[in-house]
Amino acid sequence: MPSQMTRCFKPYFRPRRNRKSAAIRQLIQETYLHPQDLIYPCFVIDGQRRRDPIASLPGIARLSLDLLLKEVERVAERGIQAITLFPVIPRELKNERGEEALNEEGILLRAILTLKQEFPEICLISDIALDPYTSHGHDGLINERGEILNDETVEFLAQIALLQAAAGVDMVAPSDMMDGRVRVLRETLDQNGYCHVSIHAYSAKYASCFYAPFREALSSAPTFGDKKTYQLNPANRREAVLEALLDAQEGADILMVKPALPYLDIIYKIREETSLPISAFQVSGEYAMIMAAASHGWLDATRAFCESALSIKRAGADMIFTYAAPLIAEAIKNGVLD
Repeated sequence: MPSQMTRCFKPYFRPRRNRKSAAIRQLIQETYLHPQDLIYPCFVIDGQRRRDPIASLPGIARLSLDLLLKEVERVAERGIQAITLFPVIPRELKNERGEEALNEEGILLRAILTLKQEFPEICLISDIALDPYTSHGHDGLINERGEILNDETVEFLAQIALLQAAAGVDMVAPSDMMDGRVRVLRETLDQNGYCHVSIHAYSAKYASCFYAPFREALSSAPTFGDKKTYQLNPANRREAVLEALLDAQEGADILMVKPALPYLDIIYKIREETSLPISAFQVSGEYAMIMAAASHGWLDATRAFCESALSIKRAGADMIFTYAAPLIAEAIKNGVLD
């Protein structure tokens, strides 16, 4: 005899009806992930035929320009239409002021020029910050007391932006978190004939422990102190919204949240406050955690990256910076998300 509970329980609402087949699930799917949503971060290093693997980022390497061209061709074939560049600067070229950033023969400017010649259709995004170039690893100029100088740094960043714009970059991406830098970059670019160059602002960049593998890749960890006087407090949400809205007022074309997964609520909140496009950066530590778990057989890396990317889009991001971009694009092609 069936129990009394079984006889009486007949749910009026049956949401499972909308999940009973793949065709129906796809009809009602709310969030989609496409290769063109992805931005692939690349590390470029001087030299020829150089592939320098990064221990904490399995599958990712510092590449000389000749090999970077092949890598960009490979990911473009998978439908990825945007990359962002980070230069690996030898220690002997770093100093307190980061003056190598203004070297017109430096690796980053040569990479921008070459990539735009070879792949004019690719959206090329370049980092605007001093930490790859400074001997102390901070994103700005410092005084004798070790304080990060805001306005002096902003003027320096404007010079860097002009050089990158002249080399042909599509978007400059200030990642320094100095106050007012978007306005100064916009005015400087416009006044020098580069009104077509976009500003992809690192608007809500948190003082996060998840950047460690990236800093290893560039040898850019701070040699003193931390970055808490300019990057955001992980405990704060309203502050992130304020930073994003200020960047929007100053002329940013796209607003970024970084890191991504630990800050999905920030993406969601900024999405409520602006109609500008929003990006999120799935940073090196996020990538490294998934790869480390996968190396032990604890999860499927490809599926984990796809699920995490979907969650980032679901939170409100329009585009995602991720080292897993080629893996995700290949998974989409192979129907892993179906």
